[in-house]
Amino acid sequence: MSQAAGTSNQLIEQASRIIAGKSEQIKLIWVSLLCNGHVLLEDLPGVGKTTLAQTLATLLGLSYQRVQFTADLLPSDVIGAQIYDREQQSFYFHKGPVFTQLLLADELNRATPKAQSALLEAMEERQVSVDGDSKPLPSPFFVIATQNPQSQSGTYPLPESQLDRFFVRISLGYPDESVEKELLKGSIGRHKLQELLPIITSEQWPLLQKEVIQVSTSDAVLNYIMRLVKRTRDGEICALGLSPRASQSLAMAAKAYALISNRDYVIPDDVQAVFPAVAGHRLKACKAQNSELLVQRVLDSVAVIEGA
Repeated sequence: MSQAAGTSNQLIEQASRIIAGKSEQIKLIWVSLLCNGHVLLEDLPGVGKTTLAQTLATLLGLSYQRVQFTADLLPSDVIGAQIYDREQQSFYFHKGPVFTQLLLADELNRATPKAQSALLEAMEERQVSVDGDSKPLPSPFFVIATQNPQSQSGTYPLPESQLDRFFVRISLGYPDESVEKELLKGSIGRHKLQELLPIITSEQWPLLQKEVIQVSTSDAVLNYIMRLVKRTRDGEICALGLSPRASQSLAMAAKAYALISNRDYVIPDDVQAVFPAVAGHRLKACKAQNSELLVQRVLDSVAVIEGA
């Protein structure tokens, strides 16, 4: 068994002590992190988005900071700012919470577009620019952002440029009845966070991510991915198709999914498993349509074998 697959099993087992019944969502988040990607958790308040982010930070041995995004948040509240030292009679840079390995951007879409944009450079280039100087962020660096549905009051829609920087979008949904009963009994839940211990160290991340790169993808599977991407761009189903960044993300996600399934090669099932999470938030329908139905339409309209 690959190290990534073994870690995946441990991650699901340990995280289920806090949030049970979400193994597939945890697996997709693990896929994203293995690919050095950022995660967008979109759901109603109170379903465990913040708790899950804290759980993952603990189990994956990552330093962690949380920023509560609000309407009055400034970019300097995230990035940091130049502070004047009277004794030294000079300015020094006070680092903001973005200088961490896992940043939880809580309720990202409650902040103004100006505050949201503070994360764009950090997410894409793993650095921030202050007064013309580039300052590198810790390695590894991940953003897990949560957002409430846009139908709720006090939210600002995330621009397409920012949505495209999220590797996957995950929805947790309500827990099953049996899981919620365990939550009410106190058998699982946030109070057990202090019992968790890291299952990997920061030094292991490069080795795990290297395993993903070594997974092979046949020309037949690559052609299937390209047909899916082309289908999103032909204007019949989607008004806004997948970008080249998204097609690369889809191929990498399929590799990571194959790896944690303990295979060193990609099959079409891997592509189909990750496609909704990778593509759903990047696509825009020609007509008003649920994103889940939209990605399913794309999958159903493209044959796995060309010409079939």
